[in-house]
Amino acid sequence: IILHEQPNKGRTIIEKFTDYSNVGFAVVLLSADDLGFNKNDKIENTSFRARQNVILELGFFLGKLGREKVVVLFEEVDNFEIPSDYLGVLFIPYDSNENWKLSIAKELKAVGFEIDGSKLLE
Repeated sequence: IILHEQPNKGRTIIEKFTDYSNVGFAVVLLSADDLGFNKNDKIENTSFRARQNVILELGFFLGKLGREKVVVLFEEVDNFEIPSDYLGVLFIPYDSNENWKLSIAKELKAVGFEIDGSKLLE
């Protein structure tokens, strides 16, 4: 479910998010959309990070579905900040070659979803 493709029906973002969160698996995309640094640091120590709403959504689905049913795709860029409470969990890099599709299919299959491998080639 891609949230912005769903009707708003006068709801707030969080209402819409929770209304459409009845899923069996989540893919969270951490892209280098924001810059951040510790307030005691110098601006030269800025690092890329995902938007804060994406971090909230990651935590939401980790709590709702469990780690085994949440996959994180991340943008491979230098100096990308991974949420500290999630360090150590393996991520899947996304790239223009679309190798990430096979990795997600493997994760889905591992938790019981039926996957048609031929669809990956389309």
